Amino acid sequence: MNKKINTLLFVAGATLFNILITVLAFIILIVISSRLINWILPDGIKSDEIVLWQFILSFIGGMVLSFFIYRFAIKFLMKKIDADKYFAPIFSGRRR
Repeated sequence: MNKKINTLLFVAGATLFNILITVLAFIILIVISSRLINWILPDGIKSDEIVLWQFILSFIGGMVLSFFIYRFAIKFLMKKIDADKYFAPIFSGRRR
């Protein structure tokens, strides 16, 4: 395979990985926050506003958490492989 195909496959795989990590982080935060709310509040006191804030904060937290996990994974991968050897530049420099 040439460098352009490697780059395309890497970008597609990294995008799918990022989406998967975001969904998993969101689901994990929803589960943790649900159990925390059920532990703190007595039965039957859960209001719609609490559930809405739980969803919003879990969504934002999932995005932030996935950003850091993705960033760590890419840095780790770039230490293991030589990007210049296997990947073509996505954006070429200006021609003078």
